[in-house]
Amino acid sequence: MSTISDVAARAGVSTATVSRALNGKANVDPELAARVRQAATELGYQPNGPARNLRRQEAAVVALIISDVENPFFTAIARGVEDVAHEVGYSVVLCNSDENADKENRYIDIAIQERVAGVILSPSGPAAGVAKLAARGTAYVAVDRPLPDRDSDVVLVDTRLAAAQATAHLVAQGYERIGCITGPAGVRTADDRLAGYRDTVKTTKNLVRRSEYKAAGAHRAAASLLSQPNPPDALLVANNAMAVGVLRALQELNLRPGRDVGVVAFDDAPWAELLDPPLTVVAQPAYEIGTEAARLLLARIADNTRPPTVTTLGARLIERASSHR
Repeated sequence: MSTISDVAARAGVSTATVSRALNGKANVDPELAARVRQAATELGYQPNGPARNLRRQEAAVVALIISDVENPFFTAIARGVEDVAHEVGYSVVLCNSDENADKENRYIDIAIQERVAGVILSPSGPAAGVAKLAARGTAYVAVDRPLPDRDSDVVLVDTRLAAAQATAHLVAQGYERIGCITGPAGVRTADDRLAGYRDTVKTTKNLVRRSEYKAAGAHRAAASLLSQPNPPDALLVANNAMAVGVLRALQELNLRPGRDVGVVAFDDAPWAELLDPPLTVVAQPAYEIGTEAARLLLARIADNTRPPTVTTLGARLIERASSHR
């Protein structure tokens, strides 16, 4: 059976470097870590997992807790996290909170019990669960939404500005009664997108609806808005899952996006440009959110005393036919 010394000799490094590389330490050069992993594979070397975990008191595993595993925005974040983590020897465990704070809290408890090296999460509620991570000294990073009343590493998108720009685009296309369908009150992204919309339009009376970040809720919200005596002639929709419900409501009412009702939705799903007419979207850099969050987490794992970092990325409007008359 091969030993750690055999791997070190094959890779041309010290046994300490082999140990750091195979344990996913962030202070190992990625090229060097890849050489060590290749040597270990060629020799069939398997580190003693239980002994390693006893020494480190943690596993080379990152827990990723996202709000909706069905939403392509979050799956793109997951891909970004996994790509960076894999490069330095970490595995990623994916957890779906389903926008449920209790479920999120249970996953945090499991992460603590399993002694994961760190947690990346899209917060669904109060920061009570994260306080347990902090108390234990477990590294964590928030994505998409900041943690309430807690300074932490976080990766965000300026969605208030993006919503204002999307609404201004609809105004420029000649739409006059622009409505907004956004997520639940108290969810930072939902509130920011509504605020950006309100920054731009002159009146919002009877033009705003909230629902869960799901197609069914958005379908009901769109039907409610569009059945009014004086309905909106354009809609800003807060995410791509909601866009599905809105488009279904338009179809049921024999209304065509663009010609009859302008539509702009957040997030560029793969199907958006395949629609007739193609859907105008606010594209968020989901993959980059994931890669940046993973890098921040690895830095936090290496040094849990460093000051918190807030990274804010930009979004871009992709104009297609659904927002043109």
